Amino acid sequence: MGEHVIKLPDVGEGVAEAEIVEWHVAPGDLVREDDVLAAVMTDKATVEIPSPVTGKVLWLACEIGEIMAVGAPLIRLEVTGEGTPDVAEEAPAPDPVAEAPEAPPGDAEPAPKPAPKPTGAPVATRFVSSVRPVRAEGEKPLAAPSVRKRARDNGVDLRRVAGSGPAGRITHEDLDAFFRQDPQPAASGLQPDTSMTETRVVGLRRKIAAKMSLSSSRIPHITIVEEVDMTALEELRATMNTGRREHQPKLTILPFLMRALVRALADQPGLNAHYDDEAQVIHQFGGVHIGMAAQTPGGLVVPVIKHAEARDVWACGAEVNRLADAAKSGTATRDELSGSTITITSLGPLGALATTPIINHPEVAIIGVNRMQMRPVWDGRDFVPRKMMNLSSSFDHRVVDGWDAAVFVNRIKTLLETPALIFMEADK
Repeated sequence: MGEHVIKLPDVGEGVAEAEIVEWHVAPGDLVREDDVLAAVMTDKATVEIPSPVTGKVLWLACEIGEIMAVGAPLIRLEVTGEGTPDVAEEAPAPDPVAEAPEAPPGDAEPAPKPAPKPTGAPVATRFVSSVRPVRAEGEKPLAAPSVRKRARDNGVDLRRVAGSGPAGRITHEDLDAFFRQDPQPAASGLQPDTSMTETRVVGLRRKIAAKMSLSSSRIPHITIVEEVDMTALEELRATMNTGRREHQPKLTILPFLMRALVRALADQPGLNAHYDDEAQVIHQFGGVHIGMAAQTPGGLVVPVIKHAEARDVWACGAEVNRLADAAKSGTATRDELSGSTITITSLGPLGALATTPIINHPEVAIIGVNRMQMRPVWDGRDFVPRKMMNLSSSFDHRVVDGWDAAVFVNRIKTLLETPALIFMEADK
């Protein structure tokens, strides 16, 4: 039995290296000729590497994601027969003495023999010792995972280490020579932290990631940030909370915003909709089902206040509290977490001055509530303290024009700044 070494082939003109993106075999596997061993990616395409022989996998060169140089050993196979040499460097170098021409006949002076190739030169002479990188900006050093880990553990930037392997690949011997020539300065009590943890994206987090990717990739967002004077509404809210009855919930600003949304959507019902971008159809809804983005220990969920158009401020507040508790305890049903037609998102007191909320696909609008704070506001004669808050609202620009989005946001601003309008009956 022998060993056959499969090297990374030339996968394209001008390609000097490739990334291993998939292994189709593992050590111990039996492979036949033409079986696919690995898939590698260049800057142009993904290429499958077949096996030229039949054998048993003994060794894989690296992990997925590593960069390999063309011509570097990729896989070792145990095969019937003698196998092949393992790397090009193992082939005996020509002996310059043995290859010198014979002396000419007669009394002519013999041709001078080439000097023997030095064999005892220190390895370190191959490197440049400097804090400056030995590679161009953006050029990635080639190295095996074990070499990269050893470099990280010792705080070495591999860009500073010249490689002696194929296409400049850095070996452990290259690191040894670098350490002898350019030892790292002693740390003054500070040590690098090379620890790393890996967490698989599963369950709710995976669903959130998929949903956000879908929304971000498919929906061209337009975001409008508007400043709102919340002073009058905050005074009204405090008064209502002070006089509330025992069965009535303590009101936050969300129930008022929900009622403002209902009033604004009555004027622009096209924003209370879903856009089926595959069928190219807009589904407009009569009922206002408001999604309320809520943070839970497991991640972000969106319980839905169904038929907000049929609930007053108190009823909206009660439903917000009930669904928030159900979401945080993990008892919210599938029906309570689906069916929204427009969404409100809020970070509460942690909110920033402005955000860029991502639309809850397939909806066409989302309203973001930012942090409220006291600010000085010019009233025409003097600066007066006012409770101000920014609304950050995003719209699907495929079906909502910028003008319509601005009109909608301005309508909400007017309702919140003059809260009496929220309680007035809509014109029939």
